[in-house]
Amino acid sequence: MRAGPARPLRAADMKKDVRILLVGEPRVGKTSLIMSLVSEEFPEEVPPRAEEITIPADVTPERVPTHIVDYSGNEYSLVGEANVICIVYAVNNKHSIDKVWTSSANFLIIAMYPFYFRLPLILVGNKSDLVEYSSMETILPIMNQYTEIETCVECSAKNLKNISELFYYAQKAVLHPTGPLYCPEEKEMKPACIKALTRIFKISDQDNDGTLNDAELNFFQRICFNTPLAPQALEDVKNVVRKHISDGVADSGLTLKGFLFLHTLFIQRGRHETTWTVLRRFGYDDDLDLTPEYLFPLLKIPPDCTTELNHHAYLFLQSTFDKHDLDRDCALSPDELKDLFKVFPYIPWGPDVNNTVCTNERGWITYQGFLSQWTLTTYLDVQRCLEYLGYLGYSILTEQESQASAITVTRDKKIDLQKKQTQRNVFRCNVIGMKNSGKSGVLQALLGRNLMRQKKIRDDHKSYYAINTVYVYGQEKYLLLHDISESEFLTEAEIICDVVCLVYDVSNSKSFEYCARIFKQHFMDSRIPCLIIAAKSDLHEVKQDYSISPADFCRKHKMPPPQAFTCNTADAPSKDIFVKLTTMAMYPEDHYRDRLSRDMGNTDRIENLRKIWVFLKTAFHARLRCMCTCNRCTFCICQNFLNSDLLQSVKNKIFTAVLNRLRARVAEWGAMLLADDESSITHQVHAVSCVEDSIFMESSHGPLFLEARHVTQADLKSSTFWLRASFGATVFAVLGFAMYKALLKQR
Repeated sequence: MRAGPARPLRAADMKKDVRILLVGEPRVGKTSLIMSLVSEEFPEEVPPRAEEITIPADVTPERVPTHIVDYSGNEYSLVGEANVICIVYAVNNKHSIDKVWTSSANFLIIAMYPFYFRLPLILVGNKSDLVEYSSMETILPIMNQYTEIETCVECSAKNLKNISELFYYAQKAVLHPTGPLYCPEEKEMKPACIKALTRIFKISDQDNDGTLNDAELNFFQRICFNTPLAPQALEDVKNVVRKHISDGVADSGLTLKGFLFLHTLFIQRGRHETTWTVLRRFGYDDDLDLTPEYLFPLLKIPPDCTTELNHHAYLFLQSTFDKHDLDRDCALSPDELKDLFKVFPYIPWGPDVNNTVCTNERGWITYQGFLSQWTLTTYLDVQRCLEYLGYLGYSILTEQESQASAITVTRDKKIDLQKKQTQRNVFRCNVIGMKNSGKSGVLQALLGRNLMRQKKIRDDHKSYYAINTVYVYGQEKYLLLHDISESEFLTEAEIICDVVCLVYDVSNSKSFEYCARIFKQHFMDSRIPCLIIAAKSDLHEVKQDYSISPADFCRKHKMPPPQAFTCNTADAPSKDIFVKLTTMAMYPEDHYRDRLSRDMGNTDRIENLRKIWVFLKTAFHARLRCMCTCNRCTFCICQNFLNSDLLQSVKNKIFTAVLNRLRARVAEWGAMLLADDESSITHQVHAVSCVEDSIFMESSHGPLFLEARHVTQADLKSSTFWLRASFGATVFAVLGFAMYKALLKQR
């Protein structure tokens, strides 16, 4: 690994500017150092104190504005504004050197209060031109005692010796401090630095084989330093690691130990800016914590909009699942799941997740369950989803600006209702009912679990949510069920959903009354579709203690009839109700049409539409005992076929072709009058007129006003063909309707 040119302003993202404060005893040369830096020559006359100097960002190595402040007296407020302190002493003055001990201790205390963080210190030995020896032996014990001291520089304001280096080290101490990374006494990296670099290693190990191969090292080098490594450079890096540690390279790949050793080597050689570049690229701040800007990027979510994962996010999660599914059984075992969460500071999923999404027979989260849990998190708490994606390194591995690019914000639900179509893929259903009415059974049935499997669930592992995929008209959608606890009144948050599932126990006579009361309180006048579930239908049904039966209640409020449901089955429970719930959430127009007709009054147009709709529901769907959204009954199939754009287009084209042909024939017949066949021709013209009139009745082209028509014997066959075709079509229609009636009687 070789440090190439860092991405511009990467350090500036963490520090907006650098404020260097020069402190020390009087006449040690603090002001002279500043004046020599600015004028690049030693000043003959030195003022008592230099004004604050600002160095623009474009002339500094790190591209960060730098402010240099001359400290004088007891202006302790300047210490709070600074982020690095240079303690200046005169190397030719023993008293000045001795005062460094006191100054270091004093400024450390001042720097810590009231700001509660330690500032880096730099010891500056000025006037080195006046002596021929070094003060390093005297200063070294001080540096060993105070770990906040980054370095010591001997310089000369008069000879301009190490002046630029002094302020470069000061700037470097702010942007790339050694303290958080390395412990000089133990000569090894600190635990927080090791933890951060270990996470970076695991993220970069994209095949999860425990080593960074050449491709992974090149990718790491490119995203951190914006330049790849040549093959020979890669080999040189591995050879350096092999030379110092035996297990740093395995199978031609860099191991975690080798990766940590390289960064230790960088720090020891004074190139800790390389390690800081890597840390900041992966979102860490100076305290080696992930920054809020990295974990929680800005994401605007307008009201009445929901959040979903987009296609790129699902691809990333799929690769993450495959990376940790080592045994390739399409499920994550507890050990595999633990390995996945090693890049997290905590375990984000509890045992309730296994009862929220699909699992295999051993209770391990499957691939579908893994994606469902991420979908659930994105829908309910998108900020937490952004945080989790940040821990996994989404923006880094996908080379996106932030993990906000993984989120799709859906459009306002009102727009979906206006356009009568939706682009959403996740639909929320609130499951409401009395306690022990069977709500938990409905949630677990969505996951394919019958009553026997549900009895094995521990009470402390139960979940109030369940999510799984449902196919509606061939489209894969997510249905999210939320178990609403029994209460007298629902909160506003418990009302917001796409569809409501009211569950009552057929064996409990008092169960339906709660559903009816909640419906009247919150949903009777709303635009949210509702479906009533008659749970535990395998038990003996009792009469409900309510004024009307559940079926009459549904009929009165223009709702689908109660749906019988049980999870006491040998195999997985039926998922028909979940298809119906999802369909109602996707296409709530039927529900809205009934509500709208009631709210807008009894105008003629609305009343006619209502009568037609009620007739279709009562005459066909009630007899078929099927919901209007089932898309499986004979009526639905016929209606879909008759209303299809293809059939209407073919019908219009046929009518147009027939009418055009008749117009052409009439024009020809008028010019070819034969007197000897006048009687038969007159009869045929009358037949043709009947054909045109019948076609006019079914088309929208308007009446045809034809003049006197005459035909020839040669064209009689063509006319007879069209007459026979019309008669055949009529017979076919009659037979089809008769068969349709026969099917209705059988049902």
